[in-house]
Parts: sequence; structure tokens; C-alpha cells
Amino acid sequence: MTSFYADLHIHIGRTRTGRAVKITGAKTLTLTNLIAHARDKKGLNMVGIIDSHSPEVLQELEELLDLGELSEHPDGGLMYGDMSIIPGSELEINSEETSGPIHVLCFFPYLHTMRLFSEWLSLHLKNIHLSSQRVYVSGKELQKKTKELGGLFIPAHVFTPFKSLYGKGVKRTLAEVFDPALIDAVELGLSADTSMADQLLELHRYPFLTNSDAHSLAKIAREYQKIEMKEPSFEELRKALSREDGRKVAANYGLDPLLGKYHRTVCSNCLSPFPEGALHCLHCGSEKYIRGVADRIAELKTAESGTMGGRPPYIHQVPLEFIPGLGPKLLERLMDHFGTEMAVLHSVPRAALEEAIPAKIADLIVKARSGELKVHAGGGGRYGKIINK
Repeated sequence: MTSFYADLHIHIGRTRTGRAVKITGAKTLTLTNLIAHARDKKGLNMVGIIDSHSPEVLQELEELLDLGELSEHPDGGLMYGDMSIIPGSELEINSEETSGPIHVLCFFPYLHTMRLFSEWLSLHLKNIHLSSQRVYVSGKELQKKTKELGGLFIPAHVFTPFKSLYGKGVKRTLAEVFDPALIDAVELGLSADTSMADQLLELHRYPFLTNSDAHSLAKIAREYQKIEMKEPSFEELRKALSREDGRKVAANYGLDPLLGKYHRTVCSNCLSPFPEGALHCLHCGSEKYIRGVADRIAELKTAESGTMGGRPPYIHQVPLEFIPGLGPKLLERLMDHFGTEMAVLHSVPRAALEEAIPAKIADLIVKARSGELKVHAGGGGRYGKIINK
């Protein structure tokens, strides 16, 4: 088996013509910029483009195939050199059974199945051109269609306060919304890790994924996983999620949950910490708060804390953009010296780093690898910070 780095949740900001796909996505996050940056700068081996249902994105993928810049793998996925692209779609379901909006990811092996899915979607949502649109079918209907087309179905960022399975104040079980047998994996989101998620017994049967949910080029691979497969194809990914024939998710690399935007409960008005059981914010007096992921999981807990046996390690990875003092010029210098962010994050020796950047910043990168950096918790939509003292 070979180890491959994969980030399976990346958005398209704009099409080649300038049309918005993910409205909150960067204008520079075009398809061609995305795949080049993911492979050549980030060092990824597999990416999931989750706005592939958008007609202009589909058209551009087909044109790149016609030009020979992409090729379709016989076992699914589009090859951009040695990096594979898994076409997918992020969608929102919202009905009486969900008690609020929930985002899900649907992935497909081939471009023609992605097109069939897009055509079906156009009958069930208002704007097929945009990302993360509400689809007017139930979660179970969406699962069945995904499976009918040979796809993978994954609930997205399941603990974020907004638009996720567990994020709202309603206590609901996974089986109330989905068919548990038709879920291939669960995406954790930036504010939770494996030990936190395993406090929910109903999640023990599923592999966990850690993806970036990137809305800009810089955010690609802020979370990712290492997957052991024979090659980076859709079928090999499916086998890895099912742990078939030695394929598996070998490690998750994600933010320390403290760095996530929604880790702790904060006041909705001033974003100060909102103590558990308090009636109002101690700083500004507001009675409204945004429930943090850690407190939300504590509410829903059905199993003992800690990682379930057999899970791959969850490695708290600090993205290079979070390293204090590492600005764009120094980051570019690192890329010129060592090629990709994966190389810098995982393998470049300290001595070599110090030849390219100041020793104190090289020291922070090395400490980040072993989880030695101190973190100030984030919340309410604001990221945590590295404490450089």
C-alpha cells in the first residue's frame, strides 16, 4: 500500500467566466487555480471538489478532459497528473425530520454520473449553479439517489453550530435523519477531533474524515487525512472507508480543536466566553450565546471519553498560516526551497528549515509537529490563536 494525502472538501469560488459558485468563496478559487495549488503548492494526492454539480464547473471539467489536461481513471476519479479529483456536491437538507438545516457531501466516481446527479438535483433545488443549496428531498431520499449512482454519502462538519447534524440545540439521533447503513463516513469539522466525536456511541461504526472546507486557496489542506491505498482512485477511496483489503484511513491531520472557530461557548454579541449555566454574558450583559462544540458534545454524550479502539491517530496539525511570524514572503521562501506544504509540515528537518527562515519560526513549525504549541481557544466564528510565548 501507498500513503496518499487527501482533502475531500474544497469549494469553487468562481467559474472561469466569473460566475459565483460558492458566494463566500474567494474569486481566485477557480477550478484551474484550485487543482494546481492543491497539487503543486500543498502537495496533496487527492482532492474532493464539492461544487462539481454546478453546470459551468461540469463543463470546465469536461473541457479539461477533452484538452488532455485531465484523464478519467478507470476506477473513478479524474487524474491531474498524479493527483486525483473526486467530483462531489455539498447540499443542504432541511425538513421537519431534521429540525434545522444539515449539510451533507455526495461523491461520485465518474463525470457522467456527476452529470446525471446534477440533472436530478436541478429538479429538486432552486439554483443548480450555486454551492451548498437546499435540496427539497429528505436525507434518506438523497442517500438513495447517491447510492443508485454508485456514490459515497458523508454528513458534513457534523458538530459545527450551524447547518450540521449535531450543531443545533435539538437532540436528534443520526437514524432520525439518515439511513445509518447508507453512510460511508462522517466529517468532523474544525472544532472537534476523534476523541471528542467518539463520545457519541452511534458514530463508532463510521470512519472519521478531516477536511478543510476551503473557501480560499490558502485554506486548502488546513485539515486532511493520510489514506493507505494502492492508487488514488474513487474505488480505492471507497475500499479505504470500508477498510477493505488493507486499505484504510491511516491518520487524520486536523486543527487542535481549540483553534477551531466554534470550540467554546461565547456571547453572541461580544464573543467573550459564556460560562456554562450563566444567564447573561459577564462582559456585556447579553443573554444570547453561541454554543461551542465541546459543550454541545458534552450535552449529547452517550459513550465514555477517549478514542475507540482501532481508530487511526488524530494528529493536531497547525497549518502554516497559523504560525506566528510566518507571512506570505517567508511562506513563499519555504515553498521555493522545499516544494510543498506537506513536505514542510511532515518531513523537512529543523536544520534545513533554519536555512530558509528564522530559527524561532522553524522552532514553532517543529513544535507544531509534536503538539507542543500552546493555544488560545476560538469560538463564535473566530479562530483560536497560537500563543507565542
